[in-house]
Amino acid sequence: MALAKRVIPCLDVDHGKVVKGINFLQLKHAGDPAEMAKRYSDDGADELVFLDITASHEKRDIMRQYVECVAKAINIPFTVGGGIRNVSDARNVLCSGADKVSVNTAAVENPKLITELSDVFGRQCIVVAIDVKRNLTLAEGKVTVQTEQGPVWFEVTTYGGRKNTGIDAIAWALQAEKLGAGEFLVTSMDKDGTESGFDIELTRAISECVHVPVIASGGAGLPEHFVNVLTTGKADAALAASVFHYNKYPMPIVKNYLCKAGVTIRQ
Repeated sequence: MALAKRVIPCLDVDHGKVVKGINFLQLKHAGDPAEMAKRYSDDGADELVFLDITASHEKRDIMRQYVECVAKAINIPFTVGGGIRNVSDARNVLCSGADKVSVNTAAVENPKLITELSDVFGRQCIVVAIDVKRNLTLAEGKVTVQTEQGPVWFEVTTYGGRKNTGIDAIAWALQAEKLGAGEFLVTSMDKDGTESGFDIELTRAISECVHVPVIASGGAGLPEHFVNVLTTGKADAALAASVFHYNKYPMPIVKNYLCKAGVTIRQ
C-alpha cells in the first residue's frame, strides 16, 4: 500500500510576522504566525513548517517566543528552520515545541552538522532544506537534467537565496542523505511565489536519487499543481504558502481535490 502524501502549509516569518514574496523578494505581510498556524491545524493540514527567513542572513538566533506560540496553537507535527547553526540551537528549538529542525546555510557551510544533529536527535528529526536555482550554463561535473529549455543543472543557494554556491543540488542531496538527513525540503527559487506550478523536473530529479522523503516547495497556485508534483514529480509532500495564506484554495479544497484525483492522502 502506498504511503499517504502530505500537504504542508509554510509560514515564512520575518521578525514575528508571516510574509510572502516572489522569488524570495518583494515580501508582503500575510498575518500572525500563531493565528495562521491554528487555522491550518484546524483545517486538516498534515504538518506545518515555520521558517525564520532572515535569521541566517542576520546571523542571529531564531526567535523562540514565536516558535513557542505556534507550538501551543497546533496539534500537528511542526518543523522549524532558520539560523540553526549547532546542536545547542537545535535543542533550543525542539525544547520550544518543534518536532523537527530544518537546516540549510549552516549545513552547506559545515556538512558535518547534519551528522552531529542526526546522532543526537535521530535522523527522523533532521530536515535539510535546499533552496535551488536553475542554471542554464553547463558546467563540468554538474548533474544536468533535460527540460523544455534544454539541459540545466540545479544550483544550491544559501542565506535565503542571497548567495550562489556553485554546488549541484542533486549531488548535495546525495551527500546530505549519507551524512544523516532524514528528509529534504526542496524549494525552487524560480517558482517561488509565482503560483505557476511546482518545478517538476527538480523535484523528480532529487526524489529519484534519494531514499528519504522529499517535500516539494515553490510555485503552488492551483489544486492540480499539488497532484502533478505528488505524482509526476514523485514528491512525498507538497508545501505551499500563498495559495493558503490568501484563502485562494483552502486546505480542505486541496485535499478533497487530491482525493478525487486518486492521490493517497491523510484524512
